[in-house]
Amino acid sequence: MRKLVLASTSPYRRELLARLGISFEAAAPRFEEVVEQRVAPELLVKHLALGKAKSLSECYPDALIIGSDQIFVNPRGARVGKPGGFEAARCQLAEMSGKRSLFYTGIALYDSAEDQFLVDFTVTTVTFRQISDAEIRCYLLRERPFDCAGSFKIEGLGITLMEKVEGDDYTALIGLPLIQLNHMLISMGMNVLS
Repeated sequence: MRKLVLASTSPYRRELLARLGISFEAAAPRFEEVVEQRVAPELLVKHLALGKAKSLSECYPDALIIGSDQIFVNPRGARVGKPGGFEAARCQLAEMSGKRSLFYTGIALYDSAEDQFLVDFTVTTVTFRQISDAEIRCYLLRERPFDCAGSFKIEGLGITLMEKVEGDDYTALIGLPLIQLNHMLISMGMNVLS
């Protein structure tokens, strides 16, 4: 089986990839992320995911390298990053209360030996229920999702903030769309079930 590398330091992405039960290495991408506000989110996440994957080609000259990136677009249409702290997270969740937001997740699989790649994206629509200030504060104190775009963890208590989630792959919302990744791996000759 080919060497598989995850170009990410995200513990969430590592945990997701581990679900496939295959051996892989994780390494920090050597890629400077530039979030260009004028570029459409679906193009931007694909560009960033591929850039992360390709950035490790010199370190791993004969590997399949996975890159992924995510952009959160709030109800006003603004791109929002990780909050980094309590107050920014509180503001993000208050703004999303009772509204729809979009999460764009890009995924790339780069074959460093052949200089070939597959790249795609998925969109997940999240509709938040009406959330009180007290609920937001309680949630943030309990889960501390300050390193998550959108200020919530869908795999944890963040699910209690939701009215509904719409998309093709719930793992995309966590940061690594495993359904798309599996199709890409099969296309490049790596079947997890073989």
